[in-house]
Amino acid sequence: MKILIDINHPAHVHYFKNFYKIMIEKGHDVFIVSRNKEMAQRLLELYDIPYINRGKGRDGKVGKFIYLLYADFLLLKLSRKLKPDLYLNFLHPYPSQVASILGKASLVFSDTEHASLHHKLTVPFATKIYTPKCYRLDLGSKQVRFNGYMELAYLHPNYFTPNPTILELLGVQEHERYVIIRFVSWAAAHDFGHTGMLLENKIKAVQRISEHARVFITSEGDLPLELERYRINIPFNKMHDALYYCSLLFGESATMASEAAMLGTPSIFIDNDGRGYTDEEENKYGIVFNFTESLEDQERAICKAEEILMDTNSAAKFRKAREEIIRESVDTTQFMVDEVLTYS
Repeated sequence: MKILIDINHPAHVHYFKNFYKIMIEKGHDVFIVSRNKEMAQRLLELYDIPYINRGKGRDGKVGKFIYLLYADFLLLKLSRKLKPDLYLNFLHPYPSQVASILGKASLVFSDTEHASLHHKLTVPFATKIYTPKCYRLDLGSKQVRFNGYMELAYLHPNYFTPNPTILELLGVQEHERYVIIRFVSWAAAHDFGHTGMLLENKIKAVQRISEHARVFITSEGDLPLELERYRINIPFNKMHDALYYCSLLFGESATMASEAAMLGTPSIFIDNDGRGYTDEEENKYGIVFNFTESLEDQERAICKAEEILMDTNSAAKFRKAREEIIRESVDTTQFMVDEVLTYS
């Protein structure tokens, strides 16, 4: 069987890396096409996964439309050469549109409800859309819900074992508490209209959290001078180890909030739209805490961070929540393998 996986974001490398290895071991041909976004291609190289580069993409609505045409053309050209039987990706339109033109199966995973433009450009062309059960939207007859989370494709204990040497890289003592703060750029297609936290509240959050624990910041963009000294400085592939051992994740990334939850680390997620999966991780497991971008909620989020850090019993409570998540969820990678093999 020939499978083409299209990577549009660094997180997608994690979603599909274990699937890739399993399918190669089973004797299938798997071709990876990757957008050159942030560290996506560096991750592929780190995991010894060969890929075809499809360029950097463009910002803005007009730029993204032009890139859509370019990406479709490139994938169509590659497909005529590689002749894949099936296309696999996380929600973005290019592979499904090309698969539809060629009459091939297109399997798409999604957990991002408010990516409305990508839904409009992808769902009509896809064969199936796989979403977590907690997904807020009904996508119609093509939708298949699974009992789990995308992050368990790589953070399930079947694939991930935390490495304590991260503490030495961070310069953190064995029992010293630290917090990771994540700021995003708000440049994705589904981020139009978002502003995130005010700069003054970012500074306030760092100052108040620093009273309880060491602070490390990971940011997609530049940081003001007063925050730059907190920027985390570790190899880019060590972030999940850092998340596992930290006391709290605070920030604007839904993916990192859910990653933290899968690792037993509480997280505070600030975003006007939220996600079905972070809602469930809060309402069912009590390990994610969702807040909007309003000024009132930004203050509440900071207070919640302090409350968690002052709770001496929090670590044990959140590790237990992680055990419940693992016990009650599927191995997402194995689910992918099983679904794809039905087309072989």
